[in-house]
Amino acid sequence: MHVTPAAFLEGEWTVRRVILDHRAGAEGSFTGRARFTREPGGTLRYAEEGEVSIGEHRGPATRELTYQQCDDGTVDVRFADGRAFYRLDLDGDRWHATHPCDPDHYTVTGRITGPDGFTEHWHAVGPRKDYELATTYARVTAGPPPSA
Repeated sequence: MHVTPAAFLEGEWTVRRVILDHRAGAEGSFTGRARFTREPGGTLRYAEEGEVSIGEHRGPATRELTYQQCDDGTVDVRFADGRAFYRLDLDGDRWHATHPCDPDHYTVTGRITGPDGFTEHWHAVGPRKDYELATTYARVTAGPPPSA
């Protein structure tokens, strides 16, 4: 990647996520928006909101994370409460990371699809879980001004 992760991620994105719960045999989706907002010190705050639908359940869903640029060019991704999540390395157009959360294990692979898009694929496995999340992010761009 020729720009910093913060420069690439900053802004508003549409989010479309497919949920496959292999253990329950259920499929679902999440549709919403996410915003990466730069805070003092260069940290990006990630705030996602939308609607999740899986099985019989349909309702609002939110998530917040922080993204802190590290000296080596990677990004330290943390949960909103400050706990470590994973290390994101955007050196190139693909990445892979893990998040051990005993007894569960999470892996993510991602790919930058262009200047205004990227994908993530999470797989979580453990004694009580086996699911995948396939997410597509598309930058929200301002359209032309309304005609007079």
